[in-house]
Amino acid sequence: MKKIALVTGSAGLIGSESCQRFHAEGFDVVGLDNDMRAYFFGAGASTRDQKNKLEQTLARYTHHGVDIRDAAAVLEVFKQYGSAIKVIVHTAAQPSHDWAAKEPFTDFGVNATGTLHVLEAARLTCPEAPFIFTSTNKVYGDTPNRLPLVELEKRWEIAADHPYFIGIDEHMSIDQTKHSLFGASKVAADVLVQEYGRYFGMPTMSMRGGCLTGPAHAGAELHGFLSYLMKCTVSGTKYRIFGYKGKQVRDNIHAHDLVEAFWQFYQAPRSGVVYNLGGSRHSNCSMLEAIDFCEAISGKKLDYEYLEDNRSGDHIWYVSDVRRFQADYPQWQYRYGIREIFTEIHAACVG
Repeated sequence: MKKIALVTGSAGLIGSESCQRFHAEGFDVVGLDNDMRAYFFGAGASTRDQKNKLEQTLARYTHHGVDIRDAAAVLEVFKQYGSAIKVIVHTAAQPSHDWAAKEPFTDFGVNATGTLHVLEAARLTCPEAPFIFTSTNKVYGDTPNRLPLVELEKRWEIAADHPYFIGIDEHMSIDQTKHSLFGASKVAADVLVQEYGRYFGMPTMSMRGGCLTGPAHAGAELHGFLSYLMKCTVSGTKYRIFGYKGKQVRDNIHAHDLVEAFWQFYQAPRSGVVYNLGGSRHSNCSMLEAIDFCEAISGKKLDYEYLEDNRSGDHIWYVSDVRRFQADYPQWQYRYGIREIFTEIHAACVG
């Protein structure tokens, strides 16, 4: 009997990595992706090439150009495969908090209502299949900016004796904070995924990611920090730094390492769980440090300008505490560090 992995946003960074991993594990893969990334960020961010690559290289991959805002279309796909669906990886999203302010209804329709459509279709057709959702650290809003940060030469940092020095854990409040409209729509989705686990008993996980990255990322100015930064360095395109003196810190996790976490959850699912998962102290950098990496690896100088105004609600410092996931899934470990990530992204930019 066939076993199917259904992946939404299948031609995106995490979606395509998930398709490849589950296909390699013997699954038939059903992908849902209508290339809205091109609508969000322009033709240069299109996932069309990645979609074509999946169809050409994965023998058991079937693509559906479905918009997850269309509840009937989503349900029809789920009904087509029914109980053969053994895992759902839901990565489809509008991923930019800047873009969300331009079209709030589109953002909420994709992130919140679209997630509800996928959850309900799963409940009606394959409720026992583990449901993996790529949430975001933006559900915490700008609460991390209240931490007592210290300014260093090239980064903001937190004192070594602070409880969050190792990273921000899942107990940080998501309430009474500025999320951006994107963060709010992802909060709605995140809580829905939890609720389908807790209320209906479905095996669901909200994975609150840091900066998700890798060589398959179609980086754009509004989304895809490391990919776009390297692209600008290699091509000579001017890059813009928004506020915080360029010392804002992000933890960066390679798509391979994130999808390995998905695989671990699939093998031993839980209901309604939440995990923070990013590069943690293992893999993080500030904007200025990232520029140094790009220049050293590419051998080129980045042309950039600094804008004093930061993006509204943007984090000054965010590093994930991944110990809860590691405790529940001790077989999971990092494969990629920050230098390896930059090296792979550079190879993709020049290849």
